[in-house]
Amino acid sequence: MQSPQPPHESAPPALAERFQRIRATSEAICAPLQIEDYVIQSMPDTSPPKWHLAHVSWLFETFVLQPFLRGYRVMDEAYDHLFNSYYETHGQPFPRASRGLLSRPGVAEVYRYRQHVDTAMGELLAQPPEEHGAEIVRRVELGLQHEQQHQELLLMDILHILAQNPLRPAYRTDLRPGPAQMPDEPRWRDYSGGLHQIGYRGEGFAFDCETPRHRQFLESFRLASRPVSCADYLAFMGDGGYARPEFWLADGWNLIRQAGWLAPLYWQRTDGCWLEMTLGGLRPLDLQAPVCHISFYEADAYARWAGARLPSEAEWEIAARSQPITGNLLESDHLHPVASPQAAPIYQLYGDVWEWTASAYRPYPGFKPLPGGLGEYNGKFMCGQMVLRGGCCVTPRAHIRATYRNFFYPAMRWQFAGLRLAKEA
Repeated sequence: MQSPQPPHESAPPALAERFQRIRATSEAICAPLQIEDYVIQSMPDTSPPKWHLAHVSWLFETFVLQPFLRGYRVMDEAYDHLFNSYYETHGQPFPRASRGLLSRPGVAEVYRYRQHVDTAMGELLAQPPEEHGAEIVRRVELGLQHEQQHQELLLMDILHILAQNPLRPAYRTDLRPGPAQMPDEPRWRDYSGGLHQIGYRGEGFAFDCETPRHRQFLESFRLASRPVSCADYLAFMGDGGYARPEFWLADGWNLIRQAGWLAPLYWQRTDGCWLEMTLGGLRPLDLQAPVCHISFYEADAYARWAGARLPSEAEWEIAARSQPITGNLLESDHLHPVASPQAAPIYQLYGDVWEWTASAYRPYPGFKPLPGGLGEYNGKFMCGQMVLRGGCCVTPRAHIRATYRNFFYPAMRWQFAGLRLAKEA
């Protein structure tokens, strides 16, 4: 979880209503699950769905209710250990890779815990202590943004959990189908170089890693009009992309040989046809949709094969900040990347897939993490990870913006990640 910048002096409107709506969305995401699905941890990077539900409640309890609601009583003191993710300054986090061993508390008890926290939060938001009102608003806003992050993580992890089952069960069978679109051949959009302002402008909510706003000089560059499609990526595979070391960074080449990667995660070839595991079950590969579930190494290798490169995060931000935040996001209810007709000289910057950039996740010039436990997350992870931009098909619409910096280790690919090409002008 990331730390926020202070909002404007006035409190966000209808905060209690937003709290209820966002909390309800998390439970709606879990509603299609069978009880056994809630407890599986399919790899160390994922978490059981019930752990997600409890952890986001733990944050409100720990950083909002206990400091500010007079007389608040925790439901179970053990939860402070079990559902602490990585806050070493607060207490002792439970080991991440062992979350799947927590058969207790059970799912029903986790939902009771959520109700316990929600009831207390309703009481606090109805009559916040005047002397702490601004700080409560800041922390509740952070908690809501954090819960929206976990809504995306929930759907990522649910897909990974179900993909391990040879039955290839569908999370939902009623997802909206994608449009039958044939995307245009990618074209190039030119952008002028020079000195640009990058980062958070100071309007609304942002995480601290999006700050401070700073100047950055860029050479002129070009971006592809759309993300790389599955058909595009199949051409790379057909040209021996996974067998040609000249396209790969050394770490990526070693990884694909050791892991035996020959295609994106969730792709499988059956009877001469490519299929893809999705939240709607195993489906024929949509050749026109953006390619998804690839690592940074795969994205970088494809770009080299295509005679291009990945954009820097500053280049991506310059292109995106003039575009409306519309696209295939969580509310579209596809829960998978879909094809899109050309709607502008550059499109699909928001939604569908997070786009890998060539930028390392490092602090901006002058970055200072906020003091205390709520500032712990970002600074200590600003090493060894790469930045992704733009949101994806399971990102809540209200949660994304042009300055948002997502980040993953370069070998990770269970997130909904794809790429867009860049070139020098």
